[in-house]
Amino acid sequence: MTNDHGNGKATEAYEKVPEAAADEQPQAAASEEPEVALDEEAVEAIEDEEAPVAEVLAGEPEDLAAKYLALAQRTQADFENYRKRASREAAAAQTRGVVKLAKELLPAIDDLDRALAAAQEVADGADNPLVEGIKLVHADMVAALARVGIEGYSPKGEQFDPQHHEAVAQQPVPGAEPGTIVEVYQRGYALGDTVIRPARVVVAG
Repeated sequence: MTNDHGNGKATEAYEKVPEAAADEQPQAAASEEPEVALDEEAVEAIEDEEAPVAEVLAGEPEDLAAKYLALAQRTQADFENYRKRASREAAAAQTRGVVKLAKELLPAIDDLDRALAAAQEVADGADNPLVEGIKLVHADMVAALARVGIEGYSPKGEQFDPQHHEAVAQQPVPGAEPGTIVEVYQRGYALGDTVIRPARVVVAG
């Protein structure tokens, strides 16, 4: 009798085990994490990363060579433009310096002109060491200006041009066409096409 009773309890326990397992199974299923849908861009990125290296790098060396060539050409062009601009600026600065110095020297040359004219009147054509000395100094200064491109001009007999001449007087002169320069009070000087100082003249009216 004892064995039967024990077998009955075992059988009862055995029959209850599946029920408990059946109760626990839904809980285990509920604890599983839901699937996460991959973003399409992420999928494409993964596919790109998984692509063969040769396919990914195909054509890149040629593109890089073209980019470096374009960069080198642009850099060379920028440097050439800078060199030309620097050269122009240096030339302009040199010209300004020459013009400034010439303007300081021109009054001295004018004084030598007047001194030479007065000395020649006193000498009256005779050989005079003073006259020869003034001539040499005057010639040296004029030659120094000529070496840097500055030339003097005396426009007697030419038509008056306000860009190159400064009229100090206008008077009627028999036989002279109106607008003609009949006398030069002061020589003009120019550096190429740039007038450093206009000639001071008398114009026929």
